[in-house]
Amino acid sequence: MRTIRWTALLALITFLLATTALVLTGLDDKLAPADVIVVPGNTIAPDGTPSPRLRARLDAALAQFQAGRAPRILVSGATGKEGFDEAASMARYLQARGMPAGAILEDNQGWTTDATARNAALLMRAHGWRTAMVATQYFHVPRFRLALERSGIDVSGNVHAPYFELRDLYSIPRETVGYLVYYVKS
Repeated sequence: MRTIRWTALLALITFLLATTALVLTGLDDKLAPADVIVVPGNTIAPDGTPSPRLRARLDAALAQFQAGRAPRILVSGATGKEGFDEAASMARYLQARGMPAGAILEDNQGWTTDATARNAALLMRAHGWRTAMVATQYFHVPRFRLALERSGIDVSGNVHAPYFELRDLYSIPRETVGYLVYYVKS
C-alpha cells in the first residue's frame, strides 16, 4: 500500500511540474519574424462570429501582423457543431479590423491541432515559406509548436492570446496530457 501511495504522489508531482512548465512556456511570448502567423480555430458563436477565446487569438495575431513580424496570417479551422466555417469566420473578423484579404490564407480542413499543422506545412512548402509564428491560448502554445515542428515547420516565435477563463482549469491539464501524447507519438 505504501508503494502505491508513493507512486501516486510521485505521479501527481510530476504531472503538476509538467503542467506548470507548460503554462510558463505558453505565457513566455517569443516575438520573432516569420513568413506566416498560424492561428488555429476554436468555437464560433451562434451568430457566426468568433468566440471571445478565438477573437483573442486573432487579435494577438493581428497585432503581430501590424508590428511587421509577418506579412500574412493563416487561419485554420473546420465547420464545427455550430455549422459555421471557422476559417471563413476568422478571415472576416480580421478583414473587419483592416487586414487586407490578400494577406489572409484560409484552411478549412483544420479539424485538429495535428491537421492544422500538416495543412500549414503543405501550404508553406507550396509557397516556399519556412518560418511560422504561433498565435493561440497560452496552454496550447507548446503542443501547437510541437505539432508544427513535427510537420517540418521552423517555428520562429509564438504569442499567446491574452484571454483567461474558468474553462482554463479544464483546458490546462488536458493540454498536459495532449502534449505528452503528441510527444510520444512517432
